[in-house]
Amino acid sequence: MAVASDGSGSTTSGSVKEKGTMIGRATSTVSHGARGLFRYFRLLTYAEPSKVDIALLIVGSISSIAAGIPFPLLGILFGQLLDDLNSATCAAEQAISPGEYQAQVNERVLLVMACALAQFALIYIYVVCWNLFGERLAHRLRERYFRSLLRQEVSFFDKMPAGEVSSRLSADINIIKSGTSEKVGVYMGSLAMFITSYIVAFIKYARLAGILVSLVPAFMLMSLVGGHFIGKYSGLASQHIADASSIALESLSNVMVVHAFRANGRLEKKFASKLAGAKKDGVKKAVATAIQSGLLYFIGFSASGLAYWQGSRTIADVVGGRAEGLTVGTTYTIIFLLVDASIVISQISPYLQIFGSATTALEKLEADMDRHSKIDGTVSSPGNDFESFAGDVRLENVDFTYPSRPDVPVIQGVTLHLPAGQTTAIVGLSGSGKSTIAGLLTRLYDPDGGSVYIDGRDIRDVNVRELRSYIGLVQQDPLLLDRSVLENIALGLVNSPRPEHASLQPLILGTQLSQIAESMRCGQDIAVAAESHGAEAVEVVRMVQQAASLADAETFLGNLEFGLGTMVGPNGDLLSGGQKQRVALARALVKDPKILVLDEATSSLDSASEQRIQDAIEKVSAGRTVISIAHRLATVKNANKIVVMRNGKVIEQGSHLDLIAKDGDYAALVRLQNMGSETSSVSTAKASSGKGTNHSEPDMEKVSRALTVEDEAPCEENAIDVEGNAEKNPKSSEGSRPTWATTKSLAAISRPYLLLLLIAFIASIVVGGSYSGAALIFGNTIGALSPCNSEDAIRAAGSFFGLMFFVLAIAEFFANGISWSAFGCVAQKMLYRIRVLSFRSLFEQDLQWHQSENRTPSTLLAYITSDSAAVEGLTGSIIGSILSIAVNFLAAVILSMIVAWKIAIVCLATVPLMLGSGIMQMRILTRFAERHEKAFSKSVSITVEAVNSIKTVAALSLEQEVLGTYRRSLSAPRKEITRSSLWANLFLAIAYSISNLIYAFIYWWGAKQIIESGYTQVQFFIVLLALLVSAQLWGQLFTLAPEVTRAGRAVGRIFDLIDLGSSETFSAQGKDSLDAEAAVESKTPAHPNTRGLAVSFKQVKFAYPARPNRRVLKGLDIDIRPGQFCALVGPSGAGKSTVISLLERMYSVESGVIEVDGVNVAAKKDPVFRDDIGLVPQDSVLFDGSIRFNVALGARPGEEPSDAEIEEACKLANIHETIVALPDGYDTQCGPSGGQLSGGQKQRLSIARALVRKPRLLLLDESTSALDAESERLLQDGLEKATRGITVVAIAHRLHTIRRADVIFMVEDGRCVGKGSHEELLVRSESYRVNVLHQTLDG
Repeated sequence: MAVASDGSGSTTSGSVKEKGTMIGRATSTVSHGARGLFRYFRLLTYAEPSKVDIALLIVGSISSIAAGIPFPLLGILFGQLLDDLNSATCAAEQAISPGEYQAQVNERVLLVMACALAQFALIYIYVVCWNLFGERLAHRLRERYFRSLLRQEVSFFDKMPAGEVSSRLSADINIIKSGTSEKVGVYMGSLAMFITSYIVAFIKYARLAGILVSLVPAFMLMSLVGGHFIGKYSGLASQHIADASSIALESLSNVMVVHAFRANGRLEKKFASKLAGAKKDGVKKAVATAIQSGLLYFIGFSASGLAYWQGSRTIADVVGGRAEGLTVGTTYTIIFLLVDASIVISQISPYLQIFGSATTALEKLEADMDRHSKIDGTVSSPGNDFESFAGDVRLENVDFTYPSRPDVPVIQGVTLHLPAGQTTAIVGLSGSGKSTIAGLLTRLYDPDGGSVYIDGRDIRDVNVRELRSYIGLVQQDPLLLDRSVLENIALGLVNSPRPEHASLQPLILGTQLSQIAESMRCGQDIAVAAESHGAEAVEVVRMVQQAASLADAETFLGNLEFGLGTMVGPNGDLLSGGQKQRVALARALVKDPKILVLDEATSSLDSASEQRIQDAIEKVSAGRTVISIAHRLATVKNANKIVVMRNGKVIEQGSHLDLIAKDGDYAALVRLQNMGSETSSVSTAKASSGKGTNHSEPDMEKVSRALTVEDEAPCEENAIDVEGNAEKNPKSSEGSRPTWATTKSLAAISRPYLLLLLIAFIASIVVGGSYSGAALIFGNTIGALSPCNSEDAIRAAGSFFGLMFFVLAIAEFFANGISWSAFGCVAQKMLYRIRVLSFRSLFEQDLQWHQSENRTPSTLLAYITSDSAAVEGLTGSIIGSILSIAVNFLAAVILSMIVAWKIAIVCLATVPLMLGSGIMQMRILTRFAERHEKAFSKSVSITVEAVNSIKTVAALSLEQEVLGTYRRSLSAPRKEITRSSLWANLFLAIAYSISNLIYAFIYWWGAKQIIESGYTQVQFFIVLLALLVSAQLWGQLFTLAPEVTRAGRAVGRIFDLIDLGSSETFSAQGKDSLDAEAAVESKTPAHPNTRGLAVSFKQVKFAYPARPNRRVLKGLDIDIRPGQFCALVGPSGAGKSTVISLLERMYSVESGVIEVDGVNVAAKKDPVFRDDIGLVPQDSVLFDGSIRFNVALGARPGEEPSDAEIEEACKLANIHETIVALPDGYDTQCGPSGGQLSGGQKQRLSIARALVRKPRLLLLDESTSALDAESERLLQDGLEKATRGITVVAIAHRLHTIRRADVIFMVEDGRCVGKGSHEELLVRSESYRVNVLHQTLDG
């Protein structure tokens, strides 16, 4: 079974090499090969295979080797048939009657059929075995890799963007799957066939076989050298793509910020520059592949020429009586077997590279899997490390630097005692090492020097999981997992040390809680829902409710439509900052921990909520150790002990009154923050330090977001079916894009490369035609070497046809080389365009689009990673292969009709059989892929989420829980893989082995025609070879089928996405797409700082699109004059952040008008007005890149800020000194999501980013919540300078920040309930007074 030539290698290697890696680093190829083989066997038995896996491996190997043996037997039979035909045509005495001759032929034909049937059974068995084996191995690896990731300490992730994890889990594991599934069987079968063929050939005629042995080293050398270069360039290209996808993932995770600054152009430039590298290496890889494939044909055809020349001389000697025993049949058998065997071997040589890529991919994964974690929190302790746990914490001479930035000490020689059962507060400047102490205590990090003791034991000697079980941690940026509020709070119980909680574990780790939440979303009462799951469920729900009320979360949960059943979205983004903090606090309190660590746990809350939580914490803190890190000193004045830190050292400690009496640093901080004291002459700017992203409070607001889609569907039927919204969602419009539309879009995008494509097509046509050329030469050669001819005629014919084969070899070399290079080149260029256009289109969609229909950053990233990689399948060498196969088919049909139509017409009748089996297999595979695409992308987003919130996962010891969720997400596709594999591969086996049945049938029919109709064997062989090679190539077309269908669907999805964008052409972005008005408008702010913008909201009503019946703004009226400094205050969830989102036009309002500078923001298609607005979001979002790059992102589109402007903005934001003190200054890398900087540093950088565009309207949403009083005051001074004459809208909960605002709007329940200055409101409004009193320290 010649598993056809030309393409199979190309594709599989196409999709895999693309991401593959270096194969040939070895100095000597031989030792390298042996080592590679060993590594590959290790891969097959990696990750604890079960008995089933071992059985699949053994049965698969035996049956695939056996499947290679029938082919050489067929070769012998065909040789004998040929001799029969010869004797029939040329024996002088026609002694044998036609009937007897036909009987001989029939006997041979039956043998051929028996071989073909045996081959069918063996192929089916091995394909199924290997297919299942590969799937199971991939599954085990995915799980093992994820498990080992969860084991690593937190610092390991400081250098690992989550995008890399998703590409490892999808791309690298797919490479391994590709290199361990049916391709292994095909390879082993081909190898067996190759060896058997040589054995047969040497037995038949050793001399000729010996000459043809030269094929092997030629092919091997070609594969090894080619493989080395292909591997090298693949590795480089895949690295560039990984870099680009982490830029994309980060940008997608922070769409709001990208939109607000219209920074998509800048990020696109950065993204495109990474992809340009991938394009360059991709083209080099294509050329290397092209040369390799050209050589393959060159060697094969040259060898045929050599063999026939040598055969002709021997046959001439036989005719002349100088030798005996060699017939044309034997020569044919040897050539048929050896050339075919060598071609098949070289064809599967790309498989070697796939196997190489698979071992390399495993090595990449293994580096992480075998990495020994310095702090492994997944191991449970056999006994109890603490007899009784009091919670007395001591730090002795602790030094610490973050591993990612070893030259910046964070904590220096700190010795500190945090007594058991007392509340200790840690305060100080931002970046002074306060949060680090929380990290050291929960052992997210280990100190570089000194030790941390709990109850007198060094925590390094205690089991990590047990240590964390006693600690409840609320982090500075609380992260929630993408589940319901109920599940999120219950996660706090996962690692509870209390014996009474042990019986609840199976429930918490299982699916019952998500079922309860789902019942609530379907309208059931929580008590009823819990009761149906038994007493444990009722108990868990009771504990969750109690924790929620302690954390003051009851009020906002009561306002949510589904209460505890509400989904919180990826990272908890559907809740406001304040709500997230309360849920995180409830999660920490639910297990009643001995030590409670609060890192800025109430920074996003308004004073009233904060006061309630403060009281609640004081109530529950009796008898437990509480460590509170805070900037708002009002929250810590009742602590038993206050520790003041600066630059990583402890400078003061004592109680509030002691420290005030000392009149040192702490007293200075208090004076700065005190409402009563006049030090806060920090007027306007004070508030201009709010902060504005959609994350602030939309309590009921945001939660709406994706809920309808996600949560209400399950009630009708248990599948989340998003297909209904096909118009809007490219991902869902899977079947909806018609093929012609896809073709049209592909044509449009490939238009610039028409010349290259034309060359490639012409070369492909030559490749296709050459097969028929070979048939013509071959048929004539067989006729000319017949023993009936004279000795000289035989020699002359041998020389002539041998030369013809050589000419064909040269033509094939160039045609293949040119077609593959050109196709590869075009594929890389188109891929580059498609990826950049997808990126552009994603960022042209508004926030509403990004947050609806279950879209998450990781599912959208799939457009850029997996979908565009699949497109390479449609654009690269596969198209070339398909074209040459089609041309060859056409040529073969025409040629055979001309030569011998009676034989040809019967041959043609068998073609639909081959096609039918291929098409069936294709359909089954496509259906399976469609069904499980969602499950696979869900599983990848679970892993991305776990890596993004690794600190939370580690601190709560959720590793097992996350792993369980991951397993569940993949259980459905796993169950079905076996069934679909058994079914689909039946047709694959039929497609493979049917060619031999057809062979047998054609031989029988051909012999009949020669005997009865006087056709010659020359005619018969031309037809046979032309149609047979054609049929074999068709079989191979179906091995490409899965790649093509996958690519077709991916292309459809990508073009659906690109169609949503404005630019399908690849011009410079933005410039040409603006309408004339907008162009004028965008030029107006030539002197941006001239004056502020007026803002007015007139009777604005708004509900988040996913919850249309839950209004957030209920007729809001606000009027801000140019240059005013206005503050928005009010309880968490009143709709303050929504005001900022609507001002930036992230959503469209239901009714009412929002005007900026007198223009309705909804009037323009392009949100050009955003250029005049600077936004400081509540979650200070930074991007992976240098500080300079991050600040420059804030500049207006199309303007590059100078270094002086960047430094000026940083000075105003009071971060310039800090930056200059870093070793790399402004070139310091911020790390993924700005993870290398402290909360306060990130906040000041995001203020600098807003100031660098010199806005006329500054939106501040809680912009100083992460700052200490001193940094805040310096920042206020800078802001005051920067905001002179411009309009400022600030949201803040620290009232002293807002005190001097020109006008304060009190927003409650979506309406403005009062406005006026600080003094006026103090007189008029009760709730305003309560808030002020709470913040006064002297009070």
